[in-house]
This record gives sequence, structure tokens and C-alpha cells, in this order.
Amino acid sequence: MISITEWQKIGVGVTGFGIFFILFGTLLYFDSVLLAFGNLLFLTGLSLIIGLKKTFWFFFQRHKLKGTSFFLGGVVIVLLRWPLLGMFLEIYGFFSLFKGFFPVAFSFLGNVYNIPFLSESNDSWLPQLFRRLHGTSSMV
Repeated sequence: MISITEWQKIGVGVTGFGIFFILFGTLLYFDSVLLAFGNLLFLTGLSLIIGLKKTFWFFFQRHKLKGTSFFLGGVVIVLLRWPLLGMFLEIYGFFSLFKGFFPVAFSFLGNVYNIPFLSESNDSWLPQLFRRLHGTSSMV
């Protein structure tokens, strides 16, 4: 069994509040204050969950620098009260950073919950699309 520290539990809560504020800020027509607060909570929670060193290592790998620059640049743009442009940059950076994780997550969900179009067991179009988009870059 995996032991979870108190800091990691707090980090999950802070990340959840960050996602909530980002979604709520988006629903309120890109409210820049809510989006900025959500961004700061999300990044703080992520660093509490996996640690500062691993967070830094994740964001500043050579093959992830493009995604990192777009994501963190979007956070800065949102903090400077340009929420629409900042969120577009963040979304592009997020997908660029986590493109190696999406095939694994959707395959897991398809196999665990027996969702036919997400499962790797058949030759449906969605797992093939994610494998093609993933390319040769590693997740680590």
C-alpha cells in the first residue's frame, strides 16, 4: 500500500480548489481574478503532491520546454489580466506537456470501466489517434 503524507493530502485539496476556481472563472466569462487564483492554487497543489524538486524536474525537461513555456507564459498572461489569451496559451501548453499521459489514462479508463471506444483491446479510432499524436517522446 502506498503511504500518503499529510502534505500530499493537502496538495490534493489545494489542486482540487485550483481546478474549481479555473472552471468557475471560465464559466464567469474568463474572470481574470478567479483564473489567476486557480492557476496559483493548481501549481501550488501540484508541487505539494509530488514535491518541489520533482515538479521542477517535470516542467524543465528538454523535450517539455515548449509546453512549459506556453503553460507558464499563459499563467503570467492571466496574472497580467489578459485571461482569454492566457487561457489559450495554458491549454496549448497543458496538452503539449501531458500528451504522453493521455493514451495511458484513456486506455486505463477503457479497460477498468469497459468503455469500448477507449479500450486498447479493440482497434477503435480513439486509442489509435492518441498513439499517433503521442509520437516518440517519452512520458518521463
